[in-house]
Amino acid sequence: MTRTVAVYSLKGGVGKTTLAVNLAWCAAARSARRTLLWDLDPQAAATFILSDGAAGDRARAVFTRDVAPDRLAVPTAHDRLRLLPADASLRGLDRLLHDLNKKKRLNKLLGALADQDRIILDCPPGLTEITDQVMRAADLVVVPVVPSALAQRAYQEVLRELDGRVPLLPVHSMVDGRRRLHADALAAQPDWPVIPMASAVEAGTAARLPLGVAAPRSAATRAFDQLWQAVERRLAA
Repeated sequence: MTRTVAVYSLKGGVGKTTLAVNLAWCAAARSARRTLLWDLDPQAAATFILSDGAAGDRARAVFTRDVAPDRLAVPTAHDRLRLLPADASLRGLDRLLHDLNKKKRLNKLLGALADQDRIILDCPPGLTEITDQVMRAADLVVVPVVPSALAQRAYQEVLRELDGRVPLLPVHSMVDGRRRLHADALAAQPDWPVIPMASAVEAGTAARLPLGVAAPRSAATRAFDQLWQAVERRLAA
């Protein structure tokens, strides 16, 4: 059965795309799932990491149904992992969805991808029309939260906005255990998965590789593996 996991944050710069790319790789490599990473962020960072180019200004056409999503999806260098790439045409997606007045357009498009076991959505930040569509379609929303006052405030806003409509999995992201503020955040929420701030993560992104490929023995790779196991448990519940 296809399960959809959205990686979302109200705030940018919290490691959202890093989570999306590495969770998608874990789904394909660790769980041997047929996996699609759908890049919905017009910055196209996940697309940059996993492919040689963007969608060629066609990413928006999926939503107007000029291009079927499976036609736009491309293979990656990693077994069982495909990418539905983003490009700058997604900048006007919110206005397009509003004008179309189709509240379940994303949900229906995901239905056309039923041959996938896992679909990971790399969502744009902010509370937008596409956010609302994602929350209608996702089985689980992974929310990276940096141990900072602004990120914690943004997470509380996400909780209020979603109001229990979809299961959430908050994740301590970009954690530096040497910092008192970060240690206090982990102590306050000890059940949240933890992704450390590590040079291996930055090096993997620079090399345009999932961390399990770039640094398979690193502590950060083990952290992503543990996070993926937590995601699978939540999907199976």
